[in-house]
Amino acid sequence: MKRSARRLRTRGAALALLAACSPPPSAPGATPNAASPASAIGPAWFEEVSRPSGVLFEHVRTTKQRFWFPETITGGLGWLDYDRDGRMDLFVVQAGDLAPEGKAVPSDRLFHNLGGGRFEDVTEKAGLVESAYGMGCAVGDYDGDGDPDLFVTNIGPDVLWRNDGNGGFTDVTKAARVGCPGWGTSCGFFDYDGDLDLDLFVVNYVRWTPEIEIDCTSSYGERDYCAPVNYNRPSQSVLYRNEGDGRFTDVSESAGLSTAFGNGLGLALADFDRDGWLDAYVSNDGMPNQLWMNQRNGRFADKAVLAGAAVNRNGAAEASMGTVPADLNADGFVDLFITNLRGETNTVYLNRNGAFTDKTPQTGLAMASLQYTGFGDGFADFDQDGELDLYVANGRVGYWKPVFREDDVYAEPNQLFRGLGGLKWEEVTPQGGTKELLVGNSRGAAFCDYDDDGDVDVAYSDNQGTLKLLRNVAAKRGSWIELRLVDAKGSDVPGAFVELDAGGKRFTRLLAPCSSICSSNDPRVHVGLGVATKVDVARVAWPGGKREEFGPFEAGKLFVLVRGSGRPAVK
Repeated sequence: MKRSARRLRTRGAALALLAACSPPPSAPGATPNAASPASAIGPAWFEEVSRPSGVLFEHVRTTKQRFWFPETITGGLGWLDYDRDGRMDLFVVQAGDLAPEGKAVPSDRLFHNLGGGRFEDVTEKAGLVESAYGMGCAVGDYDGDGDPDLFVTNIGPDVLWRNDGNGGFTDVTKAARVGCPGWGTSCGFFDYDGDLDLDLFVVNYVRWTPEIEIDCTSSYGERDYCAPVNYNRPSQSVLYRNEGDGRFTDVSESAGLSTAFGNGLGLALADFDRDGWLDAYVSNDGMPNQLWMNQRNGRFADKAVLAGAAVNRNGAAEASMGTVPADLNADGFVDLFITNLRGETNTVYLNRNGAFTDKTPQTGLAMASLQYTGFGDGFADFDQDGELDLYVANGRVGYWKPVFREDDVYAEPNQLFRGLGGLKWEEVTPQGGTKELLVGNSRGAAFCDYDDDGDVDVAYSDNQGTLKLLRNVAAKRGSWIELRLVDAKGSDVPGAFVELDAGGKRFTRLLAPCSSICSSNDPRVHVGLGVATKVDVARVAWPGGKREEFGPFEAGKLFVLVRGSGRPAVK
């Protein structure tokens, strides 16, 4: 979210105007409600069903707009089967009001999936009521009891909610020693040290307090939000090692994370060099990104500059919000997609054995993203033709003209791109994939087959707006399969990587619940198979380096692959 340093109206002593690269006041050719493609409008891919589904959530970033910096970011959400009934439930993070005189706002919310496309708000029943100014969430079974737990980042202490296994949660933050007091954003569980329990990585943004707030104006001379460069207070990410007894230890310094600071927003956890050990990629707002490569001795080293993943092809640090790890060309290496600020392009980093190349211009995703500010994002084969499609949730962080909605000058339409194969995508019409154009100030997006019909649906949160639930109604071009990659206790194994051979084609997927921005996806791996009607073999590379084979499998079903129960993989 690297926008220009705003014009400052200082409180007290004069502050120097901090310089930064600035996008033009309006992107060339930008017109409200205009989709990028020139092709005729096609059929809808999604139907917005939040109200009939009972997912009623109104995001409140503040009860009175003060133009405080945190108002620009908040809005994460996550999918989890908290009661283990086989249906994915939805957790949504609420913000609030940071001012001492601010009014109370509703808590984060938990919506229980009842089946049949219906949800019930069970927040109070589950004991998940809290009043912190929330940002994002992560899902993982940190205590190894088979139930997914919740970690929530806030401005102020983060919160760890232990799933009690009876439909309720208990705040164990203090006992678990994970209450970082910073401005947490994206976060994720992963096993970085190979001891078979889930550790926790937390990205922090700006070291902010109300006392450092400053007044900024837009290019048009009106009051507006400041940029991170105006504060110049980057943060350090935090790594918590799971001790296996319900407690964590902050090992950030001993692990080497204190060697680099940044305005952290996005997080990707994956084995980027295929050495069997999970690494971490942190996307920084307006500063070089960090690629923390696992040194296999409890330490990490930032190799982003050497690996070509710190800045874009022009050598520029970008806004770097939503971050998705995915193998985009099925070569077995995890690539990166990152959303950016209006005036920049969203960025595709192609990975080959830990070395990255910015391939954005060749993908068809560059020009289509220039007039938008992207946040939540995710790849999924929405139409099941065997190619990964892309959904991007957009929303502004500053006032620019033209506006798309007079009642919210920060609102923008979202975008949907159909995968064409060969690392190319084209934007879909109608814009965003819905019959009626949805224009909001979107933030987190999370992807899930919530209605268990074999295709991937989308939920996203609008900053100071209503949550949207998009049911997939796209015309299907092929078959599908879903996989759960679990350990012997039935807990999901984030970072597991699977290769499938089906119909003479290879498909690859990473189990990456931590994705997008401040959000957590369906832990089940969905693969559109195109014309294939069965999977010949599925090869799983588990964190720690063990490789196994499973299958064959029929298409059109969900299968559970248990670590340790497969055949030794044939390389």
